[in-house]
Amino acid sequence: MSYTFESIQPEVEDLRKRVNSLRQSLSRYFVAKDEVIDLMVVCMLAQEPLLLVGPPGTAKSDLILKFIQAIGLEEGEYFEYMLTKFTEPSEIIGPVDINRLKEGRYLRRVTNKLPECKVAFLDEIFKSNSAILNTLLTIINERKYYQDGQPVPVELKMLFAATNEIPELAELGALKDRFSVKIESGAVMESHFDELLTFGLANEGYKAFNQRPWANLASLEDFLKLKVYLDHLITGGGEGGGVADRDSYFPEPVYMLFKRIIKTLQREEQLEISDRKVIKLYKLIRARAFLFHGGVVTKEDLVLLRYVADRVQDFGPVREKVNALLKVDL
Repeated sequence: MSYTFESIQPEVEDLRKRVNSLRQSLSRYFVAKDEVIDLMVVCMLAQEPLLLVGPPGTAKSDLILKFIQAIGLEEGEYFEYMLTKFTEPSEIIGPVDINRLKEGRYLRRVTNKLPECKVAFLDEIFKSNSAILNTLLTIINERKYYQDGQPVPVELKMLFAATNEIPELAELGALKDRFSVKIESGAVMESHFDELLTFGLANEGYKAFNQRPWANLASLEDFLKLKVYLDHLITGGGEGGGVADRDSYFPEPVYMLFKRIIKTLQREEQLEISDRKVIKLYKLIRARAFLFHGGVVTKEDLVLLRYVADRVQDFGPVREKVNALLKVDL
């Protein structure tokens, strides 16, 4: 279904209210994961891939699964898979149709596979092999895969991925760069021992009795409509976007601070921030401002720049540097 700016406009505030309610409600089922959930929601709105990083047992998969249930995805709209170095493309985009192959056609059966889903979760994404990496890059970059040598659009709107670590391998550089933001989902036992037990046992109870009080808090359609509306604001409906958007929604002092933080991270933390990433970060910041408080970017929205590091060892220093430049204690 296609949406127009004019048809969405009357319900924008209701849509924002539902999505923000999902964001706030989902946080009640986790301990100290508000920051992760906020970023998941913002990335979902902007349709920008998000990577969750952390050791086993730090709720990465549970966060994504509950989010999927919270937006009420139906069968076939969601695809998840744990990747290994032995994973074959057929496991992700579907096996070759043998009957069609006998006819000389190289077609895949994609039902319930990545090409037909709306939201995907790929666990241990960096353990995949070169064949999978090439397939994923095409899907993420161009939103397409190939059937019988011809490009076919995928339905994918959002990709969540998780990893225990981020390997420093040259062949993974292109894939890492596609995740403009990455966030750590760390262990909370040290600082929230009692709450961890309370929430953990409650979640075990929900699982035992097949209860999902977090389910259907909003819908995928809510996000899609808001994305169309936001894109129209940012681009001016395809006419004169960019400068006009900054003039209306990105006050000059905040915009200059945005530029200063980017350049400081490049100079002092030696981060590689590509031209593509700068554009995506701008859109993510605008999405956060639009969702959280209605539109105009404030200094607080620039906290998203804490998540631009590619290496785990840079997560802490980058966070501290951004907080210092924003003069916040977060």
